[in-house]
Amino acid sequence: MISSKKLNLSKIKKTLIDKGFIIKKKKSNFFLKDLKSFYLTGLFGFFLIIISSLIPLSVDIKEDINISKSTIDNKSNVNFQKVLDGKSIDQKNVDEGLDIENLFEDIFSIEEVPTDTVRLSAETINQLFKDTKYNLEIVRKSKIVKPINLSLLPSEIRNIESTKKKKNLFIKIVLPLILEENNRIRIDRKKLFKILNKNMNSKAEKKWLISKFKQYGVLNKDLSTLKVRMDIVPVSLAIAQAAKESGWGTSRFAIEGNALFGQWTWSGEGIKPAGVDSEEKHKVMKFKVLKASVRAYQRNLNTHGSYKEFRSERANMRDNDEELDSLILADYLDKYAATGKEYTKIIKQIITQNNLKDFDRVKLLPTSIQLKNII
Repeated sequence: MISSKKLNLSKIKKTLIDKGFIIKKKKSNFFLKDLKSFYLTGLFGFFLIIISSLIPLSVDIKEDINISKSTIDNKSNVNFQKVLDGKSIDQKNVDEGLDIENLFEDIFSIEEVPTDTVRLSAETINQLFKDTKYNLEIVRKSKIVKPINLSLLPSEIRNIESTKKKKNLFIKIVLPLILEENNRIRIDRKKLFKILNKNMNSKAEKKWLISKFKQYGVLNKDLSTLKVRMDIVPVSLAIAQAAKESGWGTSRFAIEGNALFGQWTWSGEGIKPAGVDSEEKHKVMKFKVLKASVRAYQRNLNTHGSYKEFRSERANMRDNDEELDSLILADYLDKYAATGKEYTKIIKQIITQNNLKDFDRVKLLPTSIQLKNII
């Protein structure tokens, strides 16, 4: 049964149509309004997220630019690009000056490490090497050395009559120490080149760079200078200099002060050379452990102005993809001793006569994954 209300609406609709009006059912826009509101809200929220994320990014970029310029930019853009490309650099403006304030800080830290080190006898050390099958003839062939680090020389080394046995024992003691120090430098050098090849560096990397600038006495935070100074000393050259300066481990400075390389000091602790004029103020640096002596020697060659030509020639060998030749590099160490060129001749004789270049390619068995990756 049709209600009177619907009937009346039908009559009205019919009447309007008869008079030419067009009647359409009005569609509800309730859903559309809700959808439009949803889209607008979502779009607005999206823009808020983008803006909020861009604000800290812009701050970080600005901070990175400022820090980069103040900490790792090279003073010469041309040199810096050459460093990045691995090309040779103009040595005239590189490796100049030296900041000595923090130069030996890490070496002093070695000295501060508490140790219950006991000086082993030559007999005990030889037995240790025998038990671990540490034989130099095997090392020359295998090019591998076990990480047996001794902190002190045996005082009885002076009493070994056989020159061959004395030299053999000395080389066995210092070889792992030199290799360990070279590995430490290699790790740093690898990290340096990784940083150089990045467009933007982390705060940790920048902090590390600053510490290395101090460690190598680099002025003006010059990356080219750091690249030249942060490098190894060939094993054969280091052994030869240690042998010459310590008398193959028999000198008073070596036994009493672990001074393998006869470095001088005018302040702090040291051993006064016998027979030296009383007016002479210099002493021979002394160390608590042999490891510190090796590191101080490396740092000396890598930073002191007297050895700039040594570092320059080493850098040229690197640029030409050549192996570091100790016999060539020895020629640039004439300022290491008062005898000058005569000193370099002796060093080269020691290298040649004892076939020390056999040890230049020797690797230290890795004690960590980090070391394993560089050998």
